[in-house]
Amino acid sequence: MIELKTPFRPATEADAQQLADLVNFAGEGLPLYIWESMAEKDQDPWDVGRSRQAAKAREGEIIVMDFGAGAVAGLTGYAIGAQPTPVGEDLPPLFRPMVELENRALDSWYINVLACYPEYRGRGIGSQLLHLAERIAQDQGMRRMSLIVASNNSGARRLYERNDYSETARLPCVKEGWKSDADDWVLLTKPL
Repeated sequence: MIELKTPFRPATEADAQQLADLVNFAGEGLPLYIWESMAEKDQDPWDVGRSRQAAKAREGEIIVMDFGAGAVAGLTGYAIGAQPTPVGEDLPPLFRPMVELENRALDSWYINVLACYPEYRGRGIGSQLLHLAERIAQDQGMRRMSLIVASNNSGARRLYERNDYSETARLPCVKEGWKSDADDWVLLTKPL
């Protein structure tokens, strides 16, 4: 693992609220929609999200940017191997397009979440997180980056394209009750 320098640090369980917020920003509200379906009767869906993010933090899967008052931005990613993930009938239709797109990004380091609080946008934080992700990927011997973005997320698309990511594929969103203006999921990749 690469050495992290301030303001970057590994996420901790104490960051769970901020991590849930960031994941929901990055996912255009889809995470909250999923947490609502996972919540037990009378359980706050945000509790589900916080719990899931705390578990990922415990596993060391998330890096945050923290200027001293808590996480303001986060990065979650992982290597996609050489074998595609099966897209069987048991996979909910909502997730199929994303898994199919990930299967088109084999042997890449996949940026699952890259987000910052709205009040911190426009300060170069997204580019810093992308460069950090690329350093991690190179450290792991990966030669390609990948990510999926909603077609209507023009701000994120501009960020990624400014950093040399280009569209590789797209598939229609399956919404199943998720309220979104996105028509497609777009796979962007970048050689390293």
